Amino acid sequence: MKNSTIRTLFLYFVFLPHFLLAQTILLQPDRVFDGDVMHNDWVVLIEDNVIAAAGPQADLSLPPNVTIKNLPGQTLLPGLIEGHSHILLHPYDETGWNEQVLNESEAERVARAVVHCEKSLQAGFTTMRDLGSEGAGYADVGVKAAIEKGIIPGPRLLVAGKAIVATGSYGPKGFAPHVKVPLGAEVADGHDNLIKVVRDQIGHGADLVKVYADYRWGPYGKAQPTFSLEELELMVRTASSSGRDVVAHAATAEGMRRATLAGVTTIEHGDGGTPEVFQLMKEKGVALCPTLAAGDAISQYRGWKKGAEGDPPRIVRKKESFRQALNAGVTIVAGGDVGVFSHGDNVRELEMMVEYGMNPIDVLRSVTSINAHYFKLAHDRGKIAPGLLADLIAVEGNPTEDIRALRAIKMVMKGGVTVQPKP
Repeated sequence: MKNSTIRTLFLYFVFLPHFLLAQTILLQPDRVFDGDVMHNDWVVLIEDNVIAAAGPQADLSLPPNVTIKNLPGQTLLPGLIEGHSHILLHPYDETGWNEQVLNESEAERVARAVVHCEKSLQAGFTTMRDLGSEGAGYADVGVKAAIEKGIIPGPRLLVAGKAIVATGSYGPKGFAPHVKVPLGAEVADGHDNLIKVVRDQIGHGADLVKVYADYRWGPYGKAQPTFSLEELELMVRTASSSGRDVVAHAATAEGMRRATLAGVTTIEHGDGGTPEVFQLMKEKGVALCPTLAAGDAISQYRGWKKGAEGDPPRIVRKKESFRQALNAGVTIVAGGDVGVFSHGDNVRELEMMVEYGMNPIDVLRSVTSINAHYFKLAHDRGKIAPGLLADLIAVEGNPTEDIRALRAIKMVMKGGVTVQPKP
């Protein structure tokens, strides 16, 4: 056999699997939300794992081998991006936070995380920002790697590993002084220690750094700031040198102020925000991740009968702080603190953003293109545009008219592969 023939056969068998797996799909929904604007009569062309084209079908040049998938009555959107999750937690009405951290083995918690990731993916969330392993070390880094290798199904993950807390501020608490218990985060203080811990977390695979700028360690359990402005600035500078962002848990006005001045990317929760603090966030370009659903869920766990009783003080404050943030023009990133409530119920946060006064199309922008921008992912996701990943969902109805349409999932596609309904 001639060398040229051998070479031809070799190339044929090497590249045959690629051609067999390659696919070109034309999606024909009733409407397309591209991450910014809703379009009627658009179609989207998928080639392999990316979006090849989007727009009116008459404007597209279609290849001869295209497979047409009709989506009547449906809206096509970019895959949703969860901004605040804890894959290693499950709802506190099932098992309290202390008990999860102290009594559940890491193996059990990872097994739960595998289930949680699949549920969120099936609910249309193709990317999740996970903000702390809550006592499970770097298990989130391992789960992320397992998803990337195709071992388990799940969203694309951004993980924080172990959140950073000041000495004496975090839990579990309530034990006698001689009892040493593992904490749900990593303690760090002062110049050298903070630099070392931030670098160590990055070295262990953290995609971002999460810090608790305040916590419930004041008199009578009142939330109070933890780190000084100088300490927060140091963490931001250290993380920034590796191209990573710092995000801050902050529920007090002073904690939010310090974190904003320090240069964090997002403030998580923001319950105690004031008009002045929100104006500062607006000026500095710091976004708010309000986690409305977490407070709503915890209030109900504690006995609040939503809809049958008036709002408890916590909910009244949350509604007011969210309104102030909107009035100040603060950018809102969508994230519900899922894990406090059930994984797969992520849309609960988006429904509450509308309930608390946000326009539905702005909510859709938050959970797609705005999250992608603030999480430094806009180069490959968050919109429906040529060259971006084919991470897409289709839902029955029009979520700009009724945000609850996001629960009517008809299709979830990750990297051009349909994962829901399962093939």
